[in-house]
Amino acid sequence: QRLKAAVHYTVGCLCQDVAEDKDLHFSKQTIAAISEITFRQCEIFAKDLEMFARHAKRSTVTTEDVKLLARRSSSLLKYITQKGEEITSSNMEQKEKKKKKSSAAKEGRAAGEQEAAVIESEDSNMA
Repeated sequence: QRLKAAVHYTVGCLCQDVAEDKDLHFSKQTIAAISEITFRQCEIFAKDLEMFARHAKRSTVTTEDVKLLARRSSSLLKYITQKGEEITSSNMEQKEKKKKKSSAAKEGRAAGEQEAAVIESEDSNMA
């Protein structure tokens, strides 16, 4: 119910934006109908995505499944592909940063261990 209400609210906001831009008026019944259609279409999309993943013998929906779903709308497919590439490159950058941090930390620990070993050997030589 909360999800349906959120969809209805969002559709209402979008209709209001379009109404102001195009100098139109949407009745409450029209907004409710658009909301209901949108919600039902989202349910269909969710089932299709689940079936695509299951067909590929996976339990997780991937971006490739979403692209397959959007294949009939070239502009949507282009947008999804672009966003997927942005997310992938962002994830790669984050992984590289983590690798650099962890390797720097390892080098710092190794240098610290070497210093401790040198100090220990100097102490034992003095005794």
